[in-house]
Amino acid sequence: MSKPRNLKVFSGNANIPLAQAIVDYLGIPLGKATVTSFPDGETFVKIDENVRDQDIFIVQPTSTPTNQNLMELLIMIDAARRASADRITAVIPFYGYARQDRKDQPRVPITAKLVANLLVAAGAYRVLTMDLHAQQIQGFFDIPVDHLYAAPVFYNYLKAKNLDNLVVVSPDVGGMKLAASYSQMLNAGLAIVTKKRLSATSVESGFLVGEVKDKDVLLVDDITETAGTITAAARLLKKEGAKRIFAGISHALLGELAVSRLKGSDIDELITTNSTPVQPIEGFNMKVLSVAEILGEAIHRIHSGESVSSLFNIDNKKSF
Repeated sequence: MSKPRNLKVFSGNANIPLAQAIVDYLGIPLGKATVTSFPDGETFVKIDENVRDQDIFIVQPTSTPTNQNLMELLIMIDAARRASADRITAVIPFYGYARQDRKDQPRVPITAKLVANLLVAAGAYRVLTMDLHAQQIQGFFDIPVDHLYAAPVFYNYLKAKNLDNLVVVSPDVGGMKLAASYSQMLNAGLAIVTKKRLSATSVESGFLVGEVKDKDVLLVDDITETAGTITAAARLLKKEGAKRIFAGISHALLGELAVSRLKGSDIDELITTNSTPVQPIEGFNMKVLSVAEILGEAIHRIHSGESVSSLFNIDNKKSF
């Protein structure tokens, strides 16, 4: 790839290794910026190089600590805009607050829309994101949104494993569309586990629709934080006779509760991406796949005015 002109990529503190991998793919250095905090917690940003009339991409997933990372992103966008950048694209591999996308209770906000408004108000020209929790969030923006999928990365890894008699399972009703897409992509069977949420950190699996006995199973979901849903589903699948259970999760935000649950679960391997920083779990089999190349290629195509839709293709077929 020839070195792009007038293109600069910056990163907040949320996932610097991913940003570095992206610029390595693009063949350019990571932009220089100071992103620190004052003693009282306020975020300070200074762009340490000229960005006038440049095409700027700021890589910053809004994962834990969510509010800190979101403020860093907003302030970096504002700093670049006030430094006369030509275009500013917010590259958000994981879009925080995406689960607050509707009013499902009285007197609650739609925070996913609020975050969209904040990004536009800060000066973002475009948003590049991946595996949104709810695809309708794209409609919350009045600026272009390029929505990528981690599916091609998962496909290459899973194909190499030569899984036999595979069934793709959604751990809840809301994930059926995602599971159906993976099922079609992998030429696999399809099943669903129903669940009942007991609290914000606890769920109970109900029953299984589909056949998993003596079959390899791939549980797919866009995000796990406490691992309650996938571990409860895995427990039921093992009870129903599943042979091996793999979990394919785009964004793994694993806290102490999730680590504890995964260690004691029936999941043979958790497959996730580096859209957010992921720490290894001692005594548990986990594979972290890189999305740097697909994000880097999307940045290159956006900068060059090319289509990004072909990035959804797998074996020359559209996967999503």
